[in-house]
Amino acid sequence: MTAQLACMTSDLGPEEAMLVELDGEDGQVPVALARDADGGWHALSDVCSHGAVSLSDGEVEGCLVECWLHGSQFDLRTGKPLQLPATQGVPVYPVTVEGDHVLVDVDEPLAAAS
Repeated sequence: MTAQLACMTSDLGPEEAMLVELDGEDGQVPVALARDADGGWHALSDVCSHGAVSLSDGEVEGCLVECWLHGSQFDLRTGKPLQLPATQGVPVYPVTVEGDHVLVDVDEPLAAAS
């Protein structure tokens, strides 16, 4: 697979997130697409490694997303947990912006859960 259209640049403002479902090699992949405080784009697994709930429903602050259920925080750049109770990271995917299109490649993670 290659990068797929995830959304348009106008769909998210800074410190916002949304769920997108993209086609992966093994089926649909839930992705939390987020913008950090500086407007940078990030894509990571939408499934919290601790509570198995949607990270895109959490709060984005700076360059982290906080899980709404138990308060675990993940670095948008690396997927690493920054706040307990999560101890495992989540996969992070490459994002490319081409004009108004935001593209994500779910088959080539930049970082894997650790």
